[in-house]
Amino acid sequence: MPATTISDLLVLPYLNHAVRMYEQSYATRNDIDNAMRFGCGYPEGPLTTLDRIGLDVVRDALAARYAETGDHLHQPAGLLERLVGDGRLGEKAGRGFWTWSDGAVVDDEETPSADDAPQLRHEIEQVGVVGTGTMAGGIVEVCAKAGYDVVYVGRSSDKVEGVRTSIERSLDKAIAKGRLDEAAKAEVLGRLTGATERQALAQVDLVVEAIAEDLDVKSELFGDLDQICKPGAILATTTSSLPITECAKVTSRPESVIGMHFFNPATIMKLVEVVTTDLTGAEVDETTRALCAAVGKVAVSCGDRSGFIVNALLFPYLNDAVKLAESGAASLDEIDTAVKDEARFPMGPFQLLDVVGNDVSLAIQQELFREFGEPGFAPATTLEQKVAEGHLGRKTKKGFHDYA
Repeated sequence: MPATTISDLLVLPYLNHAVRMYEQSYATRNDIDNAMRFGCGYPEGPLTTLDRIGLDVVRDALAARYAETGDHLHQPAGLLERLVGDGRLGEKAGRGFWTWSDGAVVDDEETPSADDAPQLRHEIEQVGVVGTGTMAGGIVEVCAKAGYDVVYVGRSSDKVEGVRTSIERSLDKAIAKGRLDEAAKAEVLGRLTGATERQALAQVDLVVEAIAEDLDVKSELFGDLDQICKPGAILATTTSSLPITECAKVTSRPESVIGMHFFNPATIMKLVEVVTTDLTGAEVDETTRALCAAVGKVAVSCGDRSGFIVNALLFPYLNDAVKLAESGAASLDEIDTAVKDEARFPMGPFQLLDVVGNDVSLAIQQELFREFGEPGFAPATTLEQKVAEGHLGRKTKKGFHDYA
């Protein structure tokens, strides 16, 4: 099978899914494209890719695939059909999802105004973080580097001290590379306050939890934070898969509960998915997005449903890659190479599955299948087998590929 065909088989449904996401007004075109650029390291977002390929070309390829498979995921999205019918074929026509001139995107009626930049509607001087894992420590470091005083809470003195030690090592590496000096390091460390009791969060203006992905554990925490934190404090969760609405419901301030889904490692990855529930206040949403900008992150907005933007687009594509390999149409290496060479993705799907962890990938795919009920979202058999065998990827030295 030619490499281009392998790439098309996996990438075109991903593009179609992005169109449906936009069609449903779940996220703006800018946020969809930014999510995949900054969350996955893709060279461009899916809607930009569609415009460059040509909406008619993608529509025709999907239609042919749909005729072959009967899979709803391959049926061209209604919006794609309408845009093609209107002659909005993408870059070559000057208009598709974006407006084009001389090979570049130009402003149009959907382009946000500079006046629309989010503002801090709530004063944020002190940030709280609950957790001491890699994600929590990264968020602590990001906020302290940006000039915020940070109170972080762990279950033991050793774990709390571990966060500080990890941040010190990170700062020392920056000094070694000439990106920081000793005075700046001292300033960052001076902004850190570690604690083992949640009561230490009583005066923070915003608290981010980064603890276990367990709804019961998070619900208990949010109920506790509701009692501890001062009125008006924003309560944020880094969950990537659990319903934020359920965390909000256990508090007396559901309007102050929001998602801040950082990507790992938080010190490097630029994206934060800011996730609002039906109960989240507009000023809380705007303040959270403004805070993301203040700490050097790119915020994208979406609602509280499984997968948010990135995982909802990424994991069905990864699952499709496993199914393609199962079909015998191509080997793992052929698929990985085709996607990198043709789509210019930074990693092939099996390389990425092994980095993420096949157990994590399976859990996310199962949640997407439950939420959306798409038969094509059913987890691939081989992915389930890998997890059952304990072949979870790089962390176990064996996944789809083997590691020394």
